[in-house]
Amino acid sequence: MVKTRIKVRLAGIVFLMTSLLTGCDAFSSEPTYGGLSIAGFNYTPYNLSRFVITDKYGNRAGGGGDLMPGSGQGSLSCCYTLKGTEFTVKWEVYDADIAMRNLYAPIDKMHKETIVHLPATKIEGDLGMRVLGLHFYPDDHVEFEFRTDLRGTRIEYSAVSHWLRMNHGTLLNPKGERDAVVFRRAARLAADGWLKYRFTDTKDLQQYVYYTLLNPKFDEHPAVRKIIAETREKPGAFGSAMEALPASTAEALKRGNAANKKKRASHG
Repeated sequence: MVKTRIKVRLAGIVFLMTSLLTGCDAFSSEPTYGGLSIAGFNYTPYNLSRFVITDKYGNRAGGGGDLMPGSGQGSLSCCYTLKGTEFTVKWEVYDADIAMRNLYAPIDKMHKETIVHLPATKIEGDLGMRVLGLHFYPDDHVEFEFRTDLRGTRIEYSAVSHWLRMNHGTLLNPKGERDAVVFRRAARLAADGWLKYRFTDTKDLQQYVYYTLLNPKFDEHPAVRKIIAETREKPGAFGSAMEALPASTAEALKRGNAANKKKRASHG
């Protein structure tokens, strides 16, 4: 009798552990994800201060920690359980450039909220090695991703900014401002590149930001519009095509910006 009870208890423990490992609830049809670490990946042009995930059953998970644009890997919160296929995500962001104007004033934070639908997903990794990554995009939508490591972000704003500083420093920073200010300027323009054309490739964003600094209306030029149309959904192709842009077209884009500035000045 005692042996039978021990076997039943062991079977129950094994069943519950198997349920956790496969993402299934032993007593419900709703998927359950246990032992989760949470990581946020910020692609907005603002600093992400905190975020909270809730499910329909009252479970909560959160993270944050003043993530700069493009940052996130290496920032973890642990350990959580979430259940279901629909989750509410609330987060706070703020404009660091505005906050830096008065270090003693309260930070004016923007509060965001969205619903994320996640189909039942089998997760991998042992307890403590399961990471739920939240990817925050410039249009305020959030994507969930189960992972077992903290590999890099999907959009490398820092690589875009570094390339511009090394190759077009005066164009990016004509007034000799601090590195943090200059980085945020590049990140805002790169975020615009994602919003307009869904660029995530580093080379695509480098060329987009460079030409935007050169001429904010560069993408209205017929040759550029043709390149955008032909390279859609081909990561890296836009950047390569813009690097190979004929010198005459590049010069026309520069002249066009100069003409626009002169026109604005005459109407000033």
